[in-house]
Amino acid sequence: MSLETVVVAIGDDDEERVASIAATAIDIAEPAGATVHLVHVFSDERYEAVKRQLEFDPDAGVSPDTVAKRHATIREVGTTLDDAGVEYAWHGAVGDTSDEVLALATAFDADMLIVGGRGRSPTGKAVFGSTAQEILLNAGCPVTYIRKP
Repeated sequence: MSLETVVVAIGDDDEERVASIAATAIDIAEPAGATVHLVHVFSDERYEAVKRQLEFDPDAGVSPDTVAKRHATIREVGTTLDDAGVEYAWHGAVGDTSDEVLALATAFDADMLIVGGRGRSPTGKAVFGSTAQEILLNAGCPVTYIRKP
């Protein structure tokens, strides 16, 4: 199996994992010369709030990709990938996080997916669900899971 495309899902709760996420992406993608796709998924409400916060013109056709590019965590991971010479792109989506991450991984024909998680208890997962678990169980490629420090 060749490694050409790595999708890295970056969530709102990943600020504490930025260094781990970036290091893992570099460790995997750099030796293979793979391209990294940084992905952030917004809920409908969060997307509208972030567009207002970033003062985008409400009448302008702003895309989720443009909004995601301005996300602080994506910028930080991107800067680290730049410094390491790893090719990357950023992408945004609006909707259910696990569905959108899996759809983008399929669209990019990902060879590997990197996700973070909160480390919920089994009861917490049963009650509240787990985006990372949903991705782990349904991804069409290997998944690397980054635990919260």
